[in-house]
Amino acid sequence: MTRKIKVAIDGYSSCGKSSMAKYLAKQTGYVYVDTGAMYRAVTLYALRYGYIADGVVSEQALVANLDKINIAFSDEGHVLLNGEDVEPYIRSMEVSDNVYKVSSIAEVREHLVAMQREIGKNGGVVMDGRDIGTVVFPDAELKVFVSASAEKRAERRYKELIEKGYADTSYDAVLKNIKDRDYSDVHRKTSPLRKADDAESIDNSDISIEEQNKLLMDLFNKHAGFQC
Repeated sequence: MTRKIKVAIDGYSSCGKSSMAKYLAKQTGYVYVDTGAMYRAVTLYALRYGYIADGVVSEQALVANLDKINIAFSDEGHVLLNGEDVEPYIRSMEVSDNVYKVSSIAEVREHLVAMQREIGKNGGVVMDGRDIGTVVFPDAELKVFVSASAEKRAERRYKELIEKGYADTSYDAVLKNIKDRDYSDVHRKTSPLRKADDAESIDNSDISIEEQNKLLMDLFNKHAGFQC
């Protein structure tokens, strides 16, 4: 029988990693884990409890309360924060404006990486984020690094926010947020965003979703097609 592998999908903010990972998980029957949503859930928790004020994160207070944060996923793939489905709230611009500050805290990353490793230790998982192939699962059998131009990503993100009812959002604000997150992701001291040496690259700036999905399935079949 074909062995179940670990699939790590990394890349820049708003480049479609989650959509790709969801598609692959559905096609293969694998478990899907959106690690970016986990960091967003921690950010939402910090906002709700006042650990973020005027754009400044009280790192000591947040770290001291990490053990009070329980993150799980529903059957539909929604994020559950201490049992509450917070999917609609973690995609807000307020969370987007602060998540890179929270995700750069070493203790937060260590806490969530431990969760992620436990979830995927037996394989049969598709996990997307920014450090999956380099830190969480450097032994993943398939690593994919996704990229797209900042402008293209901003267009997609802006359209998504408008469709979800965030009418006060501007394209320029979304573009700035994406560029800020790119800089933070690449330059943070703990687990910076980078392409793993053995990762496959997909630039989806100018390809259709169908073309993207075919590339992804071809890569999966190539890396999972061995027998054990």
